[in-house]
Amino acid sequence: MPRARKGAARTQARRRLLREARGYFGTKSRLKQQAKVALMRAGRFAWRDRRARRREYRSLWITRITAACRMRGMRYSVFINGLSRACILLNRKMLSQIAIEDPTTFDTLVETAKKHTTCKVAA
Repeated sequence: MPRARKGAARTQARRRLLREARGYFGTKSRLKQQAKVALMRAGRFAWRDRRARRREYRSLWITRITAACRMRGMRYSVFINGLSRACILLNRKMLSQIAIEDPTTFDTLVETAKKHTTCKVAA
């Protein structure tokens, strides 16, 4: 019995690789091995940068909350501590949105945090 070779499966695998690498520069979009290496590298960068994007957004939210707190005469750390002592469970993204879109609600949050702080020095 003759030996079975990959045939159609090999062609399909190559076609899939090159389809995923479409738009890459030079041989990275034309040759199977170069495309495979480029896709592995791109996948590593994508994995790393998805996590980096989350870090960047969190730091942006913290910067916005800090600015809003400073305008009301309070530090960020004291504000967050006061909210946690008051059992107000809002994440930084929501606090940032409230600070931008609804300043009066943020004012009440700051007052609540001031009531629940142990430290009397707020500025």
